[in-house]
Amino acid sequence: MFTKLETFLVLCRTMNYRITAEQLHLTQPAVTKQIQSLERLYDAKLFNYQGGKLEKTDKCHILEEYASSLQYTYRELENRMQQAENPPLRIGATKTIGDYVLGEDIAKFLSLSENSLSLVVDNTERLLNMLDANQLDFVAIEGLFNKRKYDYELLREEPFVGICSKDHEFSGRLIATEELLEQTIIVREDGSGTRNILERQLMSLGYDLGAFHKKTSISSFKLIREMVLNHLGISFAYQAVVGGDDRFGTFSVDHITAAHEFNVVYLKNTNAGKLADKFLNKAD
Repeated sequence: MFTKLETFLVLCRTMNYRITAEQLHLTQPAVTKQIQSLERLYDAKLFNYQGGKLEKTDKCHILEEYASSLQYTYRELENRMQQAENPPLRIGATKTIGDYVLGEDIAKFLSLSENSLSLVVDNTERLLNMLDANQLDFVAIEGLFNKRKYDYELLREEPFVGICSKDHEFSGRLIATEELLEQTIIVREDGSGTRNILERQLMSLGYDLGAFHKKTSISSFKLIREMVLNHLGISFAYQAVVGGDDRFGTFSVDHITAAHEFNVVYLKNTNAGKLADKFLNKAD
């Protein structure tokens, strides 16, 4: 039974029977047979084809949520049975949070000799995929996520601001959208939280990134900061990215800049929330 659920979860991630079979070293008919067995067991259709593309049904989403939680709990059981009562904590964080927010929490956690952890810093989309695959205990993200699918708690709210060099004409100002679009915009890669927020806010105004005079995409905040300081464009980021660095100026744009949530996200129906509270020193 559990083997079938593991096959099901891999298919949920790949949405492709052939790739699922390759990853699990099975034949494609064997994967199909396991999925059909689950459909008979639960008397529910789990996947449909629409226009030649595999899609999840509503029942599939329900089973995926519970199967992911069961897989996580089974790993925890294995650790306890092997007397690994305090295994390394597996944390994921988006780049803003990992590079500029969690440092103090990590230092406090590791100051206790019995604690250890691994930290993966990546974009929101990939971190949530890792969480679903039971490769992380919890993730700290600034991007959008499905709040019905996961349990979560607010880490903090952080201002989302326009950033430029201190001597840029935008520094300290409220900028009109039309004036903003005349600039070169430097953005993170697809799937990043900051880019998703900027694109969503632009869309609400009837624009996309193609409306800017020029667009540059860079995954490194370090390089984005350097380019902004060298007058090669403006960007949008959380206040934590520039902190108290007086070389930078910030600016506002109506309907784009605002405070946004940083959330700690974990699978439902698991013990991961207690691990997150312990890491953040919120445990009872």
